[in-house]
Amino acid sequence: MLLQKTIKNFTQNPKNDILSGLTVALALVPEAVAFAFVAGIDPLVGLYGAFMMGIVTALFGGRPGMISGATGAMAVVMVFLIQKGNQVGDALTVPVENLGLQWLFITLLIVGGIQISAGIFKLGKFVRLIPHPVMMGFVNGLAIVIFLSQLGLFKENINGEMQWMSGDNLWMMLGLVCLTMAIMYGLPKLTKKIPAHLLPLW
Repeated sequence: MLLQKTIKNFTQNPKNDILSGLTVALALVPEAVAFAFVAGIDPLVGLYGAFMMGIVTALFGGRPGMISGATGAMAVVMVFLIQKGNQVGDALTVPVENLGLQWLFITLLIVGGIQISAGIFKLGKFVRLIPHPVMMGFVNGLAIVIFLSQLGLFKENINGEMQWMSGDNLWMMLGLVCLTMAIMYGLPKLTKKIPAHLLPLW
């Protein structure tokens, strides 16, 4: 039944559906890779997760046009889970490689079960009880944490030791950052036909 509704909705406006799908795909791939780096796991794991998430959302999504993607909040929290799991795995009598990644899979299964339960029991309405200052504080705090976690990208391996970038590498990195910010800020003032957040990804 759900698949029939999806096909019916697609045939009504295929152009917009295809373009929106490409937009989400182009945005989701670099986002998944970036958050995989933040979480300290292989980028392929992030790509697999993004692919499976898109399939599940497309088949079982609750409403048309629903978009699911990687979230910075989970990526930042999972850093410590993966690090702790790897430490435990290395300390075992018989070392277990990538134990943190296995912990991550189990944790996400539990989180998925909680989300499914919240949907079944219609608990989403209680989100309205969260005060606006609390949500703003959470988002701002998350932005600070993500910013600090990405400072490591400004380091490079020099003689086996991670040091801050300098010289041409530093200026190139800063130039790319400034160019990206300029495009996202200035492009909407020129035209809104091209999504400003996608152009830097291309």
